[in-house]
Amino acid sequence: MFEATSRYIIIAALTFLFAPASLKAQDHSHDDQLESSTHETSQLAPADEGHNEIHGQTVDEKEFEITELIMHHISDSHEWHFFDWNSGDKKLQKQPQPVSLPLPVIVYTKKNGFSLFSSGRFHHNDDGAVVHESSNGDRFIKVHDKIYLAEEESINNSYAHFSDSHEVTNTTPDADISITKNVFNMFLGAMIMLLLFAGIIRRYKSQVPKGVAKFVEPLVVFVRDDIALQNIGEKHYKRFTPYLLTVFFFIWINNVLGLIPGGANLTGNISFTLTLSLLTFVIVNINGNKDYWRHIFWMPGVPVPMKIFLMPIEIIGMFVKPISLMIRLFANITAGHVIILALMSLIFVFESVAIAPVSVVFSLFITVIEIIVTAIQAYIFTILSALYFGMATEEEH
Repeated sequence: MFEATSRYIIIAALTFLFAPASLKAQDHSHDDQLESSTHETSQLAPADEGHNEIHGQTVDEKEFEITELIMHHISDSHEWHFFDWNSGDKKLQKQPQPVSLPLPVIVYTKKNGFSLFSSGRFHHNDDGAVVHESSNGDRFIKVHDKIYLAEEESINNSYAHFSDSHEVTNTTPDADISITKNVFNMFLGAMIMLLLFAGIIRRYKSQVPKGVAKFVEPLVVFVRDDIALQNIGEKHYKRFTPYLLTVFFFIWINNVLGLIPGGANLTGNISFTLTLSLLTFVIVNINGNKDYWRHIFWMPGVPVPMKIFLMPIEIIGMFVKPISLMIRLFANITAGHVIILALMSLIFVFESVAIAPVSVVFSLFITVIEIIVTAIQAYIFTILSALYFGMATEEEH
């Protein structure tokens, strides 16, 4: 049973490589292949005299912004930033050199078609000062980790133009299916699942499970017997067990990856949780029996006026369930990251070493709680999905 279930998990995990289309997934290519497919030139905006300005604020004037720091770490990005490094040059002390992994940018415009290049072509610039020109004639800039088409003229050392409310007014590409940090992390999580269960299957064929297999087997049995069987029923639970196992391990693995310093906040991305919730929603309504639909549109056992009154409430409830799944996972994971970053930032906010012990101790405490939350949130999403499957397939006695 465990070997067959593991095969189902591998097959289902492959579907997650293509399911979250809202996360803009495409195959990852090497930088050399990217360079050969496009003719690339990087253009720097002409430097103004005096200090380099960023949206009207000089580098010298720029102070530590805790909100900017937190949003940068929990948001998606076109490059995987690890840390900043200073070479010791006095001129570089205020401009640390970022160390990061550039990721493929894949954008499409109706006028010139697809453009494929590395995000390293922006040279870590994020305020529109560096322009990349593809072989098809499109010119791109990156502002706040979003790709825009460059304007013809630069203003304040940037090819990005801003409105009075400081919003970028440049045109965006018609489609952006780039391999962002979250997409790369999603592929990584899926590959970990594939390698994990492929190895377990091989060991089950030859010997008694040991090592990782001994740790994973109780979890598989728990999801099968205590979540799927208990909430769906003996008649239908086998049909939904592969999906529930895949969701449980996929969410848990990506939650853990998000806690690694420098890791991507995949499960804290609303698009990702939306995709998972839509999968559950579709499976529920495809497998819903006549009793399920009758309880929604014509509630049995109540007077006709009450049936009419309850119908819109039940219809709304049908859509509220996936929305609650989406927001619950997104909010809990994001909140944990925000709290940890906020506590660590207290050292820089108060500009005092004395606050460091308090900041570090509380951050470690919250991190330990977050390790537990990674499993709890995977469990909650899985058990609620199983509960909805059970409600959809339950037969009237």
